[in-house]
Amino acid sequence: MRIDKDLVAASATPLVLAILAETESSYGYAIAQRVGELSEGRMAWTDGMLYPLLHRLERLGHVSSSWRRAEDTGRRRKHYTITDAGRSALAERRRQWQVVADVLDAVWRVPLPAPTLTGVRA
Repeated sequence: MRIDKDLVAASATPLVLAILAETESSYGYAIAQRVGELSEGRMAWTDGMLYPLLHRLERLGHVSSSWRRAEDTGRRRKHYTITDAGRSALAERRRQWQVVADVLDAVWRVPLPAPTLTGVRA
């Protein structure tokens, strides 16, 4: 299944903030891996989508970052941590997404009409 890019973009900020709230601190690759786990492989994020988002969240004050060395490889990784402002933004996004989910749930309870062939003459 392919997830439309507009839906991926709309869900990216609350997903990143929620993952950071869950883990306290993480780096880009691990965040992308977590999205893959949570979506059971149905959502795959590219570096070109994730890192600009992390930089924007940092500019907004929703996350802070620091460089750390990985214990296993010694490589430096930029770790991101959710801030209090980020927690507030996450709470607001959760309220907004709940409204959207409720509306979709209500409209999807209505049975869809059977598809009709258009442009076909009898």
